[in-house]
Amino acid sequence: MILVEIKGLNQEKIKEISNYKQEDSWVLDYRIKSYELFQKLENPSFGPKIHLDFSKIIYYKTQEDSMKNDWNQISCSIRDELASVGVLESEKHLDGMGVQYESEVIYHNMLEELEKKHVIFTSMEEGLKKYPEIAKKYFGKIVSNSDNKFAALNSSVFSGGSFIYIPPHTTLDRPLQSYFRINSRSMGQFERTLIIVDDDSSLHYIEGCTAPNYSESSLHAAVVEIYVGKNSKCRYSTVQNWATNVNNLVTKRALVDTNGVMEWIDGNIGSLTTMKYPCCVLKGDNSSGTCITISVASKNQEQDTGAKMIHLGKNTKSTIISKSIARNGGNATYRGKVDIKESAENSSAMVKCDTLILDELSKSDTIPVNICRNNTSNIEHEATVSKISGEKLFYLMSRGLDQEKATELILLGFIEKFREELPMEYAVELNQLLKKNL
Repeated sequence: MILVEIKGLNQEKIKEISNYKQEDSWVLDYRIKSYELFQKLENPSFGPKIHLDFSKIIYYKTQEDSMKNDWNQISCSIRDELASVGVLESEKHLDGMGVQYESEVIYHNMLEELEKKHVIFTSMEEGLKKYPEIAKKYFGKIVSNSDNKFAALNSSVFSGGSFIYIPPHTTLDRPLQSYFRINSRSMGQFERTLIIVDDDSSLHYIEGCTAPNYSESSLHAAVVEIYVGKNSKCRYSTVQNWATNVNNLVTKRALVDTNGVMEWIDGNIGSLTTMKYPCCVLKGDNSSGTCITISVASKNQEQDTGAKMIHLGKNTKSTIISKSIARNGGNATYRGKVDIKESAENSSAMVKCDTLILDELSKSDTIPVNICRNNTSNIEHEATVSKISGEKLFYLMSRGLDQEKATELILLGFIEKFREELPMEYAVELNQLLKKNL
């Protein structure tokens, strides 16, 4: 049963969302100011053309009246649906899990031992209410509501997402995970995630995203802000398999302090259009950032993905590894930026882009911007575009594989660098998704 559904966008509807959530006045003020910015900002001037009728999008929808920590309290139809895509099974491999269905986090649970360590892992709504001192210090600071049109939209109507705080000197044995599901026609999902990994701590966070196919376009416009403290490490792993009617327009950015390490492991398989460029701002000396991505573009899909590395501190290092596959007329584009500032002395960056084009209908572009503003630093960039080698196919087929299996094996080898960075159970899931989509 639908409890609340809000379609179309204006100030009154934003107030309706805020009132339903019983938010503090500062949150509503932030939403209203963001909406004013959204109205003024234009769509991105680069990348795929975005065709959206914002008046027809559902901006808020929920079927559950509160967040639960027991699957038996979730309605049977939703629980069965989530079980069918493996969400319930995956929880046993984790230290904590949150599940967002449409606009709200409906399920959240965390091991008791993490609570004893004073780890905070909850929904964004609960985080804003229970921990306003943390929220006001970090929320909206690294991704401004004026950053781009879709960041402004998210800041106007955000709902759900994760609020995570890892205290100093804390290491989690297993990942935390959030799972996001869009299940309605013309639905917009606007989760907001804030992660703070305080000094001398570490976190691995995993995100999964799916939606069924509908003819009407849906919109996923998330914002992720991550703060990595001194001598700390954060790994953020995503495998999105949105349906081919979803426009996936996401802003992700991390600020990394002295000796900190940020790793983005980013997989893009589904969606109609993807524009996503995870960013590391390497503020502290000796900090480092890594982004390893795969993108699979098939018929009618545009995967415009990449990464950004901004070097501010001395002796900073960054690595971008991008693997793209284009088939059946898909368009896979790498778009990235490395900017080593004058202050970032003795820094280094490496960018490696590899693309496999599987037929004559598909295309791929590499659009890098590499800037080095001092004489003691260096940037390396290499890119390859290729087709599947006839010699490799012949060799594998001579060993008894048919052409389909031989092709599949070559493709899995092509993305091995990405797969080896995932926990085993997620690497297996990725293999199944790729086999299904190739």
